[in-house]
Amino acid sequence: MNPNRLEKPASQAVEEQRLTLSGVAWEQYEILRDTLDDFAGLRMTYLEGTLELFMPSREHERIKKTIARLIELYSTQKNIRLYGYGSTTYRKQAQERGLEPDECYCVGEIKEFPDFAIEVIVTSGSIDKLEVYRGLGIPEVWFWESNRLLLYHLRGEKYESINRSEFLPELDIDLLVRCANIPDQYDAVVEFRKAIS
Repeated sequence: MNPNRLEKPASQAVEEQRLTLSGVAWEQYEILRDTLDDFAGLRMTYLEGTLELFMPSREHERIKKTIARLIELYSTQKNIRLYGYGSTTYRKQAQERGLEPDECYCVGEIKEFPDFAIEVIVTSGSIDKLEVYRGLGIPEVWFWESNRLLLYHLRGEKYESINRSEFLPELDIDLLVRCANIPDQYDAVVEFRKAIS
């Protein structure tokens, strides 16, 4: 162990950081996104001239990874072809929208845009992410907030709240939430596996 590189305890870990800029042209957003692509962890959300830069906290990343592991385990256990794209950048210039989901997936086959995306909310941002997703045409969005999941499905031009995923209709959302709330990631996966086997 290098005494000059001590890790901060989780309680002292860096919190989420956000910066919101207004009046940002689409071309400026694209230049920033492309220039900062190698900046590990940096997420950007763009909506009609407003740009939010976001550095997720350790807790944010722990939660999103736990949920991802559970969903991916579910897909293999249930023999569902699921293709994960993590925090890939999705953009539509005509709609003036762009973002990186926390996690996102295509079901059945690979597509240009994911079937559903997952967003973990530890601290709120200033941009309406559902509005960004609507403009990108992402059919389903799951929000993890206050230790629960809220699911939305796009119908026409508007998202509606749903109780079950339309892409994973047999997935027990209450079970997923219960296991995602287990603090130890390994224990969460083991508990979930037992319940779905």
